[in-house]
Amino acid sequence: MEQVATPVEELTFNQAMGELNAIVGRLESNTMDLEESLAAYERGVVLLRSLQVRLSDAQQRVDVLMGELAGEMDDQARDTSLS
Repeated sequence: MEQVATPVEELTFNQAMGELNAIVGRLESNTMDLEESLAAYERGVVLLRSLQVRLSDAQQRVDVLMGELAGEMDDQARDTSLS
């Protein structure tokens, strides 16, 4: 009986990373037949794309937060210099 994979969008980042690492390990072991290897590779590509998007989104959020923090620091410096 074939196991149905959890949709990638339902996986946490760590779950997706763990599954990708497991797939890489299985592919490197050369123990799967061609069909299994192709299916695993396809799943790995989907996982990798999802992880890249999540990392990119996280980086954008950090950049926004750092920009806000820098703006707050500039405002505080201006306020203290005016008094």
